[in-house]
Amino acid sequence: MNNKERMELAQWANDFALKKGASQAAVSISRSRAVQVEVREQRVETIRESTENSLNLQIFRDNKYSGHSTNNLNKRQLERFISDAVEATRYLSADEDRLLTDPALYPEDISKDLGLVDSRYDEVSPEFRIETAMKIEQLLRDGYSDVLSANGRFNDNTSESVRVHSNGFRGEHAATYFGCGASVTIMDQGSRPAGSFFAGTRFLDSLPAPDYLAQQSLKDVLRQRGQGSVASGRYNMIVDNRIGGNLIWRYFQPMNARNIQQRNSFLEGKIGERIGSEKFTIIDDPLIKGGLGSRHFDSDGIASRKRVMIEKGILKSYFIDNYYGRKLDLTPNGGSSSNVLMEYGDKNQDQIIASQDNAILITSFNGGNANSTTGDFSFGISGQLIEKGKIVRAVNEMNISGNFRNLWNQLAETGNDPYPYSSMHSPTLVFNDVDFSGM
Repeated sequence: MNNKERMELAQWANDFALKKGASQAAVSISRSRAVQVEVREQRVETIRESTENSLNLQIFRDNKYSGHSTNNLNKRQLERFISDAVEATRYLSADEDRLLTDPALYPEDISKDLGLVDSRYDEVSPEFRIETAMKIEQLLRDGYSDVLSANGRFNDNTSESVRVHSNGFRGEHAATYFGCGASVTIMDQGSRPAGSFFAGTRFLDSLPAPDYLAQQSLKDVLRQRGQGSVASGRYNMIVDNRIGGNLIWRYFQPMNARNIQQRNSFLEGKIGERIGSEKFTIIDDPLIKGGLGSRHFDSDGIASRKRVMIEKGILKSYFIDNYYGRKLDLTPNGGSSSNVLMEYGDKNQDQIIASQDNAILITSFNGGNANSTTGDFSFGISGQLIEKGKIVRAVNEMNISGNFRNLWNQLAETGNDPYPYSSMHSPTLVFNDVDFSGM
């Protein structure tokens, strides 16, 4: 089934739902294929392939709402499925905000090519996937004499989908993805530090070479030799660009309209107020060509637009979906992030490290929690201690703690090195005077 046939089936399902008594309906139909290969000790440890066809149905009936899904795309079976869904919705409680998106928010044109599909996807062979993972694993073993275990991975997926709303929206989306990874564990004075490096892109030719992945993974693990805790206290905190997105994502939770409406956000009522330093700018851009988060519309059919969420520390907007936008009487702008950009500085990570007298570079967050209502957080960390511009020892079994109300006001510098293999284009981040404690 191609997207044209999916669109015809989705339109039929919409019409049939209305015929059976739905006030409004939305139907999405998708097909996805995913392949994963993992190699350990030059043996294929995992080969996993899955293909899924699915139909998701949203029923709106007299301000009552229900959602349903099925993998059976046979029309005769769908008739019963849709009929039962519409009838079941009749017994739910009414909610005046349960309506499809206002058509004025739908995109006028989705013909622009966002560069999300590698036309050569079907040419990628099982042999290529295995050989790539094998090469990564062998390079890890060749790169260090005391390797306990090494893992090379190659994975890819392709997807196509259509979406139809009964009040006029019709859209389709297609994308490919390729990923490579290297992970390694070594023996070091009785401990077993582990390092890894992963990359993902829309196009196969954009993936980094196996030797680069292996080198970065080995660099990661070798910096952890001799790890232990250091004295508790306040240190400048440098966050590696690969994991900066973890902190940003935690901040997006209180910016979500659902948490705002349910009074579970410390950012409630803060639009237009300062919530961070002048170095703190967040831009959400769903229209980047080839971006891992790029899209013409979101799951509500809302047209994608570039959004400045935080500008030089000032909160400009929340992530507002259709339902909670109605609850809050705010215009929906899309309820989730896409490609996240920041305002970048003029130094790379090595230059930033050289400028620090007393700091800790965090290369891994090891569990922890954050409270979107209060802003309190606590995370376990691993990394390296920096003194007088030099890395002097590995750090482990440490915690950072504080409150997000303060943390982003402590943002002192951003690097010029946004991580390119994620939808979160976080650079190296520098925060002044963060509390570190031994675990």
